[in-house]
Amino acid sequence: MAEISQNNAHKNGGKVRAKKSSTRIDMTPMVDLAFLLLTFFILTTTFKKDMAMELQMPDNSPSPPQLLNADKALSVVLAGDNKVYWWTGPEPQARLTNYSKDGIRKVLLERRKDVPDIMVLIKPMDEAKYENVVDVLDEITITGITRYAIMDITDDDKTILPSPVAGL
Repeated sequence: MAEISQNNAHKNGGKVRAKKSSTRIDMTPMVDLAFLLLTFFILTTTFKKDMAMELQMPDNSPSPPQLLNADKALSVVLAGDNKVYWWTGPEPQARLTNYSKDGIRKVLLERRKDVPDIMVLIKPMDEAKYENVVDVLDEITITGITRYAIMDITDDDKTILPSPVAGL
């Protein structure tokens, strides 16, 4: 609480002057209130929840490889410098796109419209970043494609890519 100290001592027979008083504010209740508020907000706050993408991995049981029609496969190669190459069909030609909604998402939507049971083969190169793989997986989830696989890039795939990208 605030406290006013008064000096009641009079000088001998002198003139009575207005008393100067000094104020002293006790800060304890304000500090207590600050800590109570801090404790309240810390205990009632919900922390950011981790967001994880659900990824189903196949079991390790040996099974014969399943054949896939080339018309139903869409190969997506993740190269360095945030470049995305894709192709489809028996006579592939690599086409360049990007990670925007007008890029790989548009390609995925168009291909899914043409081939409803499309299989997307994601093939990251050594120069690709982990962020690029997550971006493509996000786009696959957004477009509603349910069949996809992350694969190693093969030498045959590298021959389809332009020379500077393939490292030739």
